[in-house]
Amino acid sequence: MQSVWVCLEGNARPQGELCAGRAAWGQGGSSAARVAARDTLPNPSALAAPPRLGMEVMAPPIINALNGSSVKLSCTFNSCYKVENKQFSLNWTYQECSNCSEELFLQFRTKIMNKQLDRFGNRVEFTGNPAKYDVSFTLKNVQLEDEGTYNCYVLNPPDRHRGHGKISLKVLTKEPPKADSTVAVIVGASVGGFLAVVILVLMVVKCVRRKKQQRLNTDDQKTEEEGKTDGEGNPDEGTK
Repeated sequence: MQSVWVCLEGNARPQGELCAGRAAWGQGGSSAARVAARDTLPNPSALAAPPRLGMEVMAPPIINALNGSSVKLSCTFNSCYKVENKQFSLNWTYQECSNCSEELFLQFRTKIMNKQLDRFGNRVEFTGNPAKYDVSFTLKNVQLEDEGTYNCYVLNPPDRHRGHGKISLKVLTKEPPKADSTVAVIVGASVGGFLAVVILVLMVVKCVRRKKQQRLNTDDQKTEEEGKTDGEGNPDEGTK
């Protein structure tokens, strides 16, 4: 019987541990090891929903960059397996429009290889670390012509499925205006002032109630003492 292993969402960390029982379950493993590996399998009821694929790539859908600046295009991934340089592969491609063909400009095969397209020249710098599941790169001196879609393709065997991340780069000619915070300041001050008044009123009411209670307690105590005195009476009058 062949055992099927999947990397369920939320179980990809720590990397590689989910698939650790694979060797023990395969041919050549002892009976005890197979039992231990079998016990690590998820409960069948947990597999009722379709599992996520082992490879998951995370990249921001849109990045804005100021013309002439440097920008980091971030791409990270999760995998059931540790990254081995001999098997791991990475492709970064550029797509000028949705119907345009993709142009390969950065590749990892045992080591990083910069294709140095005429479009980018030497402005592309790989700033990721595959061993840490990071394959980001930095684009220097951003130009208006750099706008477009950047595709990040990752394959980390034994994962059979290639992960794909997509980033849309928007190049700005000037910094976007800062949001006017005047309204927010006014609203915040109003709310803060109102809360301060409420707290002050509550404190005054509490103090007044406490003083009233203290007075009542004092009056009750005096009444009780007077009652005791009247009850005892004058001893001379009692003998008469």
